[in-house]
Amino acid sequence: MTATSTASRPAAPVRIAREGLTLAWRSLLKIRHSPDQLLDLSLMPITFVLLFTFLFGKAVAGDWHAYLQYVLPGVAVQALVFASMNTALGFNSDLRSGVFDRLRSLPISRAAPLIGRVLGDAVRNVVTLAVVAVVGAVLGYRPHAGPLPVLGACALVLAFSLAMCWAAALAGLLARGPETIGGFVFVVTVPLTFGSTVFVPTADLPGWLGGWVRINPVTRVSEAARALVTGTPAGLHIRDSLLWTAAVLAVFAPLAILAYRRRT
Repeated sequence: MTATSTASRPAAPVRIAREGLTLAWRSLLKIRHSPDQLLDLSLMPITFVLLFTFLFGKAVAGDWHAYLQYVLPGVAVQALVFASMNTALGFNSDLRSGVFDRLRSLPISRAAPLIGRVLGDAVRNVVTLAVVAVVGAVLGYRPHAGPLPVLGACALVLAFSLAMCWAAALAGLLARGPETIGGFVFVVTVPLTFGSTVFVPTADLPGWLGGWVRINPVTRVSEAARALVTGTPAGLHIRDSLLWTAAVLAVFAPLAILAYRRRT
């Protein structure tokens, strides 16, 4: 009775953040007991880098090495968007297995399990980004900017992936089962990633498609990251990237919290 009343009472932001970080750490500890999860974090980005570099390189740029310099920042964004969709499967699995019901019996804030799961998946995305960077470096990719712009590009990509985790969390909370989530992932990720400048510049696209590509959030984040690592002017790209990230967070984080409260 005491635990239930403690969990249901309003919690201070600091307490919610502390409990969320604790549960995020709990989520990450699962990797130690199930190291096969590292395969999912590493094989997908490796496949993306190798597949798109060698498949499109000669056709788009005439040389895969030259194409790698263009495509790698965009592939990093694409890999993290796909990785963020795992949050939907994780939430749906936790709901069906009763994990959230068990956590509610603990003397923690009601939002902590939601925040912890999203933060844990966001940390996993750091691993995905690191794998993309390592594979690109092995293939010969070299950024033309200094360490600070490169770190800024990584921060922008990771911030956008965190926002996408909230969108995926909402999908996982609303979906009836994993089959529904598979359809959601396809409908969302394919237009976002393939209908962008990840693979080709907008100048090579027809007018109607170019219009969508230019406003696509994946395009904005990819262009910002690409400009930062190549040392070209990035101010407007960074602004657009941050605006899209903030918009996705502002829309999907409250909706995910509302859906979580209704489901639990």
